[in-house]
Amino acid sequence: MALIRIPETSRIITGTAPINDFLSEYGIQYENWPVAGRVNADAGAEEILSAYAEEIEQLKERGGYITADVVNVTPDTPNLQAMLDRFNQEHTHAEDEVRFILKGRGIFYIHVNEQPVFAIEIEEGDLINVPAGTKHWFDLCADKTIRAIRLFREQAGWTPLYTGDSIAAGHQPLCLGPNYLRGGVAEVANVAISA
Repeated sequence: MALIRIPETSRIITGTAPINDFLSEYGIQYENWPVAGRVNADAGAEEILSAYAEEIEQLKERGGYITADVVNVTPDTPNLQAMLDRFNQEHTHAEDEVRFILKGRGIFYIHVNEQPVFAIEIEEGDLINVPAGTKHWFDLCADKTIRAIRLFREQAGWTPLYTGDSIAAGHQPLCLGPNYLRGGVAEVANVAISA
């Protein structure tokens, strides 16, 4: 399950309802779907798209998306760092960025006007929709692995539109992950949320 970090205030948000409450203020949609027993995350793209066909169709209807694919990134992906460098600087897109994570972990940093930057760490089972025009950047966690279903409104997909702001340089990718939360930090974080 996802978690949100706001480095400037040392705040961590966990749990589907608190995450949704926080993200809804920024128009970001988040869901967590059960994945156990659905399909092997390493299955072929067509098998994965077939296994999630019902959910994909619902998302297409809700958001006007016309195409879906499966992206697979591993440490062995050719030119991995060059690919990551396209997305780890602040940018926007002319369409929504919709991702359902099948395997691995990544982190979206969101920068909304004068608000503190916040990070959304996503992992297996997380669905996120970052609206068109939202200033953000993305990076992978240490294992450099992610497999996700992506949805698009245009056949050509989407292209990063860079803001020219160097803010991303001050936010190195730090993924906490489930082991960090199991260590008792979740209890502290939930107390901080209610404060």
